[in-house]
Amino acid sequence: MNETTPIDPLERPRYGIAVAARHVRISPSTLRSWVAGRTYETAEGNSYFHPLIHRPLPGDARLSFSNLVEAHVLRSLRTKHDVPMSAVRDALDYASENYRIERLLLSGELMTAAGKLFIERFGQLVHLSRSGQLAIAEIFMGHLRRIDRDLEGSPLRLFPVIASLGLGSAKIVAIDPNVSFGRPFIAGKGVRTATIVERLDAKEPREVVAADYGLTDAEIDAAILYERAA
Repeated sequence: MNETTPIDPLERPRYGIAVAARHVRISPSTLRSWVAGRTYETAEGNSYFHPLIHRPLPGDARLSFSNLVEAHVLRSLRTKHDVPMSAVRDALDYASENYRIERLLLSGELMTAAGKLFIERFGQLVHLSRSGQLAIAEIFMGHLRRIDRDLEGSPLRLFPVIASLGLGSAKIVAIDPNVSFGRPFIAGKGVRTATIVERLDAKEPREVVAADYGLTDAEIDAAILYERAA
């Protein structure tokens, strides 16, 4: 890439594996396998699962905001099921072949027929019953609704899942590649969640921190829950 060529904020390398995994609430080892692929044993010997997520720049181990969104979408399949990478790969290929969509995990088309086809194919490959497919489709769509998109369907902002608040909770903590260098912040206020918790940990009164940034109790609670989550 030419040094003078501007890098799309969506694709700028910015997150190490451990940081990205924390943002989308999965284990670093799981995310690493999605990004780097994984060797596995078969009766004929070792085989290899190719990556489901591709880093933006060769030789740079960091992930982009777009990669974060892809991992967030894949997380929805792991919420109730241990994701077989082969099944995900097959389902992605199947839906992409039918709809000719590049990087399907990023596409707003997942909210329409492409997403339905993907889930149906995935459910068949992991032998989910019809009720199982409907259950995972609900979780899948719940994750998609936590992504704000532009008119073309490209991701603009991610509202990561805070487990203790639930998938359908208010969109309070956000990650935006154009705000706070892609670090989690309180939507509409711009203050980083880490900054809020650091001040509280320094024994500053909660009401002082709230007044300084114009925060509600719900916003402070969300920042604490987000930062305290393992």
